[in-house]
Amino acid sequence: MPLTPVITEHWDAPDLYTIDGYRRFGGYRALQAALQQDPDAIIGTVKDSGLRGRGGAGFPTGMKWGFVPQNDGKAHYLVVNADESEPGACKDIPIMMANPHALVEGVIITSYAIRASHAFIYIRGEVPNAVRKVANAVRQAREAGLIGSNILGSGFDLEVVVHAGAGAYICGEETALLDSLEGYRGQPRLKPPFPAVAGLYASPTVINNVETIANIPYIIDRGVDWFRQFGTEKSPGFKVFAVSGHVNRPGIYEAPLGITMAELLDCAGGMRDGRPVKFWLPGGSSVPMLTAEHLDLPLTYEDMAAAGTMLGTGTPMLFDDTVSVVKAVTRWLEFYKHESCGKCTPCREGTYWITGMLERFEHGTGEPEMLETITSACLQIGGRSFCALGDAAATPYPAAMKFFRDEFIAATSTPVDETFDPVASYVFAGAAAR
Repeated sequence: MPLTPVITEHWDAPDLYTIDGYRRFGGYRALQAALQQDPDAIIGTVKDSGLRGRGGAGFPTGMKWGFVPQNDGKAHYLVVNADESEPGACKDIPIMMANPHALVEGVIITSYAIRASHAFIYIRGEVPNAVRKVANAVRQAREAGLIGSNILGSGFDLEVVVHAGAGAYICGEETALLDSLEGYRGQPRLKPPFPAVAGLYASPTVINNVETIANIPYIIDRGVDWFRQFGTEKSPGFKVFAVSGHVNRPGIYEAPLGITMAELLDCAGGMRDGRPVKFWLPGGSSVPMLTAEHLDLPLTYEDMAAAGTMLGTGTPMLFDDTVSVVKAVTRWLEFYKHESCGKCTPCREGTYWITGMLERFEHGTGEPEMLETITSACLQIGGRSFCALGDAAATPYPAAMKFFRDEFIAATSTPVDETFDPVASYVFAGAAAR
């Protein structure tokens, strides 16, 4: 399956990050067309395109926009989640660095569609170059009359604020991001109410990922049929895949949804030193791992779900046979323990205890009963925390036990009863709880 560069098509142009360079390739043409349409028509176009959120959950974008109540007398806000900090994820930051005006144009069109007069781009403060590139693009757009009052004579007013976060992983969770924007400590909110009804400043708010918003100008400019020619019926369009790990050419590869991991791996030059794939993750460390036998599965939201994992951010990490699964899972859990905001007990306490036990296995001193204890702890976290950070922390271990149980057994200090299957216990208990 060939690559389909769209967002990344002109990244080799040295001045693409400037407004003149962006306009040379048709930039802001979609904005002019959008401002001549009814806002509801734009929402309808995005719904018809089938664009799904590129931030991880894959929720239909047009449907999310449609949740915003209209004629309610309240201010509406657009918030762009650019706090990319998932281990292994690196696609939004390159987009902001190379093609920031696609994001800015998408922000203006989206704000017009949902009738928002203020938009915020929340960027991870640890990437100052991206902050500067986007802030410069916003400034250039404002100087060109594309942001501010009466944009292109349409009567539409919009202010765009670029906000740098303080480097907290939890602020990638949408409601924690809103609290951070409001000046509070970044901690997730209890839902409902959902942001579409009561988000930023208790007003209707749409929160979208950078890549999601960057798709909007191309959909408006080239049409629904053009967009849906890529991908599958349930996962239409293309995706900016960031391939990393033990590959020869780690990097950004924009391809239609439905490409297989094997095909992407070929694009990335195969595995380093010709070693075999041991395990891989489709979208950052928050999704369950897969093995070499899954390399030929299509990378779509539905196919990954059928395989027991998620497409997530679409940033595959591949690991060869030199990697210890026990050590990898322990590193991820240490990250989640460190980044837990501490608001809810399951995540705060669960990540602490799971990490402590995994570190015992990493050093070969784990006890057999700990295998079941970790399984039980994962069950107590998953679906019981305020936000998805807890779910993410409960994900790596059960998936690792499913495929690499022997590695954990080999790391125990005493023999393990071979009839014990902690994965089966986890699945059974989870089903009973539901």
